[in-house]
Amino acid sequence: MNWLESGDVLAAVGEFLAEDIGRGDITTTACVPQNTRGIGRFLAKEYLVLCGLDVAEAVFFHLDPDSSEIEASFQEGDEIESGTVFATLKGYADVLLVGERTSLNLIQRMSGIATLTRAYVKAIEGTKAQIVDTRKTTPGLRILEKYAVTVGGGKNHRMGLDDGVLIKDNHIALAGGITEAVQAAKNKVGHLHKIEVEISNWAQLREAIEAGAEIVMLDNQTPDEAAKLVQMARSMNPNVLIEASGGMDLDRVRSFAEAGVDLISVGRLTHSARAVDISFKIQIA
Repeated sequence: MNWLESGDVLAAVGEFLAEDIGRGDITTTACVPQNTRGIGRFLAKEYLVLCGLDVAEAVFFHLDPDSSEIEASFQEGDEIESGTVFATLKGYADVLLVGERTSLNLIQRMSGIATLTRAYVKAIEGTKAQIVDTRKTTPGLRILEKYAVTVGGGKNHRMGLDDGVLIKDNHIALAGGITEAVQAAKNKVGHLHKIEVEISNWAQLREAIEAGAEIVMLDNQTPDEAAKLVQMARSMNPNVLIEASGGMDLDRVRSFAEAGVDLISVGRLTHSARAVDISFKIQIA
């Protein structure tokens, strides 16, 4: 089963619709005769990377399980030019009207994330680095937003706090130091969990690797600084995984990839992606 069809996602769709519908769509009830059949067309009004058709379909299915499936001319991850009708849906006109805004909100948001992610992925083509997301997601939408990152060609970082050990500056301060934090984590978490430590200078890098960290995060470095730290890290442990993070603008992300890092985490993929412009035009069938 596709994970987008999981109970959690379907339950969330019901909550999204309840928020919008309230006690009922009084405009549609007043203006549109019952049992009117319609056809809705999804139109891209700008270039985009398509993401979220299954979720949009789930919105209409929640309203009417007997409604027809979305007929799509494109697949998830396809690049679509402005002016393209990429999918259609037939059903009762009132169902199409009630579900219109919620489905568009989701598909515009998810396609926006996929589109921005694709731009970052293209910017580092030819290097060994990978673009990954962060936990800077919209509460309640994390699973959808992180899915959109993968559709755009990126990779997922931690899904949540239970998904990996990432020791940051506050953990270090409270644990009494990098070495203390790493050793405490190694003593308490399962053997399958790798330990990642956020560092900001050479001394911290050295301490983290000597303490046994398998991954180091270079936080808020310049590309030149990152390149030097990568060389130092590789000289100590050729197998250490190196992540760069902080201020990853699209126009300079390639310079970090060329510095030799393995991962580049980009918070703006989810917290700052602009919703793309998509319309849903309905006509009598």
